Formats: sequence, structure tokens, C-alpha cells
Amino acid sequence: MTPTNSAEQALDEALALVSRTPEGGATGGAGGGGAGGHRASGWQRARDTAAHAGSRVRPRTHRVPLADALGEVLATPLDALTDLPSFDTSAMDGWAVAGPGPWSVRAGGGVLAGSERPEPLTDGEAVRIATGARIPADATAVIRSEHCREAGTQLFADRPVLTGQDIRPRGQECRSGDLLLPAGSLVTPAVLGLAAAAGYDELTTRPRPRVEILVLGDELLTEGLPHEGLVRDALIPMLGPWIDRLGAEVTGTRRLGDDPAGAAALLEAVRTSTADVLVTTGGTASGPVDHVHPVLREAGAELLVDGVAVRPGHPMLLARIGSRAADENGENGENTVRHVVGLPGNPLAAVSGLLTLAEPLLRALAGRRRRPRYTAPVQGDVPGHPYDTRLVPVLLSDEHAVPLRYHGPAMLRGVAAADALAVVPPKGARSGQELEILDLPWASGGCFT
Repeated sequence: MTPTNSAEQALDEALALVSRTPEGGATGGAGGGGAGGHRASGWQRARDTAAHAGSRVRPRTHRVPLADALGEVLATPLDALTDLPSFDTSAMDGWAVAGPGPWSVRAGGGVLAGSERPEPLTDGEAVRIATGARIPADATAVIRSEHCREAGTQLFADRPVLTGQDIRPRGQECRSGDLLLPAGSLVTPAVLGLAAAAGYDELTTRPRPRVEILVLGDELLTEGLPHEGLVRDALIPMLGPWIDRLGAEVTGTRRLGDDPAGAAALLEAVRTSTADVLVTTGGTASGPVDHVHPVLREAGAELLVDGVAVRPGHPMLLARIGSRAADENGENGENTVRHVVGLPGNPLAAVSGLLTLAEPLLRALAGRRRRPRYTAPVQGDVPGHPYDTRLVPVLLSDEHAVPLRYHGPAMLRGVAAADALAVVPPKGARSGQELEILDLPWASGGCFT
């Protein structure tokens, strides 16, 4: 069991009691506690909302060379352009034979992969053949080298020879026109190999969602040690690679101040960015320099998620900008909808927002299926929040999810050592209880899983 700091837990409980909204049983986020505050969404509902929002956007497609399609999703079915194999081939190094043995060995060289069409075999004749080579006409079987012997000009089999053995007949894997993979399949290295074998030079895919990152705050240092109230920026080094591992393309990263000029720059980005998703950090609460909510209101954004009943990360948000109807009808052939994912400024709270809102949104925008849900028994009791879900860094062993220390909102030490986050229900979990597990992208194979 990994104990939670008692003072921190007591503070969480006190804040939960004073910030609960009177209706709906949800915890108000830091931007919405008190009169006029927003109502937080349940954690699973927030994830479902993000996935649904991404699935409603009209997909873009492009045609790219095979190597550029890796990690994207097929926009059209992958149909066989030819029979595979396209001719009868040898499955083994050995001898192609015709009829019953013993066989007379054909003089001259054997049949190699990639060579011209070989001469037909006559009944009782044998010729050396390499794996992948074209089978001579009228051959009835291939005998592996280790299963036969030569004696002068004769070939003898050491075991019975079955008609068709070790011959890969034309069309064994597929016939021309067969469906190899449906639209929506992730292009993995194996898919690239299949497409190449089937004769493709290019694939029509859905491109990666484009993401612009905006890090808000005046207290962030880009180098050196923290000092005089300033802290190192842990978000820019983390967010770009993390979002890239989620299968998106980061088109740019900027820092914006907390002053009026920063708010104006944020509004300009929200209104004019060409990215599919804007990811902001910080400024989602209701402090004196928290500009995200006012900027979204001025931009006419629709808040889909305004706070989530999860710790850490409850002030996170998801907003939609643009005309949904125009987007779904595909006017002008371009997407007119983009989304804003507002992450809290504390590092682990930002990680919580990535897994809660950004990952399901980006997977849906990319056309990828949602990850299968799975559980693991937790080792030791895990304290819970009185009302909210908790996301706790864990190491995965063969038998258990082992909670890690250092899981405060501003801490990255725990998640840096973790394989996953465990989803702890309100009021906590007992040792051995099955908890849902959220794999971290580097622990689960990144964007090719």
C-alpha cells in the first residue's frame, strides 16, 4: 500500500465539500466552485464526450507513399491488386519433381527466385529449386533437401512424397480483388509489408490530427534552476513528444504570458489556428489571470466539457469552435470545426487531462478505434477522493498494479517511473480490487497499437 499524505488528503476532502454543486452530485472544478460555477462531468462521461466529438468531424484524406502512411488509418479498403502469390512458388529449398520417384536429375543449374519461367518437367524428372522460385510446369511436389539424397544422376526420397507438398499455389493467400483490410485499419509495419506485397506504392489514409500547443504562464523558466518564485517549464518538453506518441502531428508550440497581450494572443490563436486541436496549459481555473474561459466565450466556442470530477486535473475543459453543421456537410471540402483541450497547469494534472480528453479526441479524429478497456488487481489499499475519480501512477507486474508515490498534481516523479495510471473510484479501492488501467503511450507501443 502507498499511503497518501494525510494533510493533502484532508485538504482535498475539505475542498470537495465546499465546491460540490447542489445538483448532479458532481464536483465543481477549480474554475467553477461557488456561485455561478460550472458543473464537472463524470470522468468516464468526459472521455466519451471527447471521443464522440472527434468522431463527428468530417475526416480529411490524402494519398501518400507507403513509408509516409505509417501510424495513419486507411481511408479506403485495402483490396488485393493481384493474386498472392501471383504464381506457384516453392516453399522450401530442395527439388521440384514430377510424378513418382526415383527421378532423373536435370542437368544444368537449378531454378532460383526471380529467374525466368523454368522449362516444364517431364514425368520422372527433378530439378533443384530455391525457396520462392517459380514452380516448373507439370511439377507435382517439392522435396526438401534434407528429405532426399542423390545417387549419380538419380534422386531418391527418404520419406513418402505427397502431391502438392511444399508448393505455395497461386492465390493461396488471396485472389485479385479480395478484401485484405477494411477502411479504418491502422497502418502498422505489418500493414506496410502486406500493401507492398500486394503491389501498392501509395495508400489513401486519414492524416494525423494537427495539434498546436499553447503554454500559458509568466512563472516559467526555459533553462537553469528554479529561483525567486519561478519554476522550470516541465510542460513543453513533455507535451510535444507525448502528443506525437498519441498519433498526432504537433504543428507548433508557443509560450503566452498571463498579461493582456497574452490573452489577446490566445484569442487570435483560437480564432485563426489551422490546427485541428489547440492544446492549452494553465488558465482554466477562475483566478485573476486565468484567461481561457473568457477567451473561449469571446470566440463563440461551445464548451463540451467544463471541468471533470477527477483528481488530479479537475479544471480541464474541452471546447468546440466553428460550425458543426457546415463541417458535417463537408462544405468547401475543408473542416470548419476545431477543438480546444484546456489542460491544467500542474504537470501531473496536465497528464490527467491528456489521458482523459486529448487521447480519446485525437484517436477519434485520426479514425482509430478506442483502446480496449482492461483491469488489473491493485496491490495494497489505495485511498480515494470522497467524490471524484483518482488517477494514480502504477507499475504493472505479472500479477498486480503497484501504486507509486509522488502523485500530487504538481509532481512528475511518480508518472515518470510508471507504466500506466490506475482509475481509482471515489472513496478508494481495497487491495486486490480490479481497477481500470490506462496504459501510458510509451509503455503500450505508442501510436502503432
